[in-house]
Amino acid sequence: MGLIREAIVTLEDSPIIDVWRMGSAVPDVIGMWAGEPDVPTPPFICEAASRALAEGHTFYAPNRGIPRLRQALAAYHQRLYGLDIPDDRIAVTQSGMAAVMLIAQAVVEPGDNVLAITPSWPNIMRAMRVAGASVREASLVRSNQGWRLDLDRVFAQCDDRTRIIYLATPGNPTGWTMNRDQGEALLEFARRRNIVLLSDEVYHRIVYDGDAAFSLLEIIRPDDPVFVVNSFSKAWAMTGWRLGWMIYPQGLAPQFEKLIQFSTSGAQAFLQYGAIAALDEGEEFVAWFVGRCRKGHAVVSERLAAMPRVRPIPNNASFYAMFEVDGMMDSLAFCRRAVTAAHIGMAPGVAFGKGAERMVRLCYAKDPELLHTAMDRLAAYVADYKE
Repeated sequence: MGLIREAIVTLEDSPIIDVWRMGSAVPDVIGMWAGEPDVPTPPFICEAASRALAEGHTFYAPNRGIPRLRQALAAYHQRLYGLDIPDDRIAVTQSGMAAVMLIAQAVVEPGDNVLAITPSWPNIMRAMRVAGASVREASLVRSNQGWRLDLDRVFAQCDDRTRIIYLATPGNPTGWTMNRDQGEALLEFARRRNIVLLSDEVYHRIVYDGDAAFSLLEIIRPDDPVFVVNSFSKAWAMTGWRLGWMIYPQGLAPQFEKLIQFSTSGAQAFLQYGAIAALDEGEEFVAWFVGRCRKGHAVVSERLAAMPRVRPIPNNASFYAMFEVDGMMDSLAFCRRAVTAAHIGMAPGVAFGKGAERMVRLCYAKDPELLHTAMDRLAAYVADYKE
């Protein structure tokens, strides 16, 4: 028997990382593989964290986050959705991914299965496998209008050992966003079957037809089996800060305090003061950033639609574009070759599970001029591409 669990030894790297590593050796590569904007965190957020550091906020913080940040999160949800979320249902985490790991540890036992609505970010599925669950997939349906959720397909994949249904809304990589009717149907099913809904709402502000996407928080009861995970990474350009939060059913604060205590012990206090500034003062930046993403969306959508052999998939949220290429069967090989042949970095669809194997994802949260350069390179690459 080896030192490391078989489940870890056999865990595959994300194909996105495979392409990213290649690109790190190419000096002028335009990297669109990661879900990250090319703008730094705005100064008012950095200055708040810097002040907190200078003022001596360098000690251990409460496991669920400093009270001021939890209060700011409650106020944020009140402004955005008109919701009163009590303090004991909120926990600050060291990244949204850390929140997912905590939920997996709390809910999943060996032999359970987790259903992921795919295409989806691969890290979630890997996290569930680390926790001991097997992963099933129910893929979205692609149409001329974009992606569509088939609830019957989701329900058919669930059995007596299904503990979690994972969904990202808006989705990464799809941009698909769940509507209220779908949310109510999914919630009713989860209540009846005692299945946890894990709603990843990290892109909740990156929408082009309103201030925020529909959230399950708008329709759930305090005791519903629903966990909502979010992050400061995207809307406030704080990817490297590794700060997130989650909202869980009532009565679970003691359990999550323990889990955080015995994992990360909590997020750094001085960084949390930056997060408070993001929530309290950040609406102007969020509006600017979403507007910039909208411009990127327009540039990439128009350029992809004009490329022979390329079939883009419409979306109206997140900051990703997905597309197919006639004759392209191996998305990883396509993206690996694009790094060296065209000096552009993209994410292979095979990374995102069922429904995306022969697709490519790129992040357009970039300067529009840079995106035009990337599209020039992509057009030339696609024109000559052969398997």
